[in-house]
Amino acid sequence: MRGTIWLLLAFALLVGCGGGNPYLDATLKPAEFEGKEKAWFEKNWGDPSGKAPRFFGGETWTYFRIAGAQSGLFNFSPNQCQITLKFGKDEKLSSYSYSGC
Repeated sequence: MRGTIWLLLAFALLVGCGGGNPYLDATLKPAEFEGKEKAWFEKNWGDPSGKAPRFFGGETWTYFRIAGAQSGLFNFSPNQCQITLKFGKDEKLSSYSYSGC
């Protein structure tokens, strides 16, 4: 009986904390499948906060955005969202990730 309760609690925790940001996924998933290029992101998102070369060619771009905030009794703490875009040698989006969004 106890094992079943712990299993249900663990499952509920995973379901409640899982998943990503559906708004970012709705933007980035099609961009990845359509092979959007660096120029498209610069035009629509602006210049990235940081750029770095990738080992086998291509580039990694990082964007930092404010995504909501948490306010306490005497403070206001913005949530900083980090979006990482990875481009291949052909300058097209090959993968992406994000955190804090």
